[in-house]
Amino acid sequence: MTFDQLKIFLAVAEHLHFTRAAEALYITQPSVSTAIQNLEAEYGVKLFDRIGRHIEITQAGRLLQREAKKILEYVASTERGLREFNNLQQGELKVGASINVGNYWLPEKICQFKRQYPGIVIHCTLGNAEEISEGTVSGKFDLGLVTKEIKPALQQYLMQEVVGVDRLQIVVGRSHPWFERQEVLLDELLTTAWVMREPGSGAQQVFEQALQDWGINPNRLNVILVLSSSEMVKTVVEGGVGAAAIPGWMVTKEIQFKALHPIRVIDSQSRPLKSQLEMIQPIWKLKHQQRYQTKISIAFEQVLQGSGAMTIE
Repeated sequence: MTFDQLKIFLAVAEHLHFTRAAEALYITQPSVSTAIQNLEAEYGVKLFDRIGRHIEITQAGRLLQREAKKILEYVASTERGLREFNNLQQGELKVGASINVGNYWLPEKICQFKRQYPGIVIHCTLGNAEEISEGTVSGKFDLGLVTKEIKPALQQYLMQEVVGVDRLQIVVGRSHPWFERQEVLLDELLTTAWVMREPGSGAQQVFEQALQDWGINPNRLNVILVLSSSEMVKTVVEGGVGAAAIPGWMVTKEIQFKALHPIRVIDSQSRPLKSQLEMIQPIWKLKHQQRYQTKISIAFEQVLQGSGAMTIE
């Protein structure tokens, strides 16, 4: 069994098509067929069932698929480790990030890293917190960056560290009655319409916790829209619909150009609310507790920690 055979087998298992697998690997279709036939003959098993004009993977094939992925991941990790002896002059880093982190916070860190290590290639994938957490556990990502705490089932595999924070900002658009005001009373939060993120998003969890700290049941707010993207929330509010609590890094330019206006919340005695200072959204760095950590990954962590990291027990 060779590495080339395993790569060919995995391509066929992914595409369930010999010609498409050949195209993906830039080899001929007969080469693909021969590799699969040799594997089946060597071990006396059927890896794929030929049914009419399509194929289906067998139980033996699923076993090989699972183990082949582990083998090739280990080989890739070993190769990357060997390449590090060139003092970080070349290599790659795989990072997974939640969408807002990847769009607004992470690019500056990547640019800083690339200035120090121009030969390193960074592959960055955006997704929701669950996808990033699971990808970090499986080895798809060297590091994960999310704004939501991970599920308890994954905590045994991952180390978590806060590498950055952002304060949620309550904002309104130009046509909103609050646009000319600098602050509103706590009770006034119940008098306006709100645009919210979906339940479970990191920003929504932080905002709801702040409301509870202020003695307001989140269910009392007049929520007129629930959206699955903070970018959508920002756009809708900018268009004049309701108020929203949005991560500050997302609205810096809009506030600067007066498309959105920030609002402070004060209590009935006109004192700034203490909890206003606690409406914080952390950025969590995730890494596997047992997987080999490359020098490239360590170097990138040092860049992230430049924002003032703190370990969470």
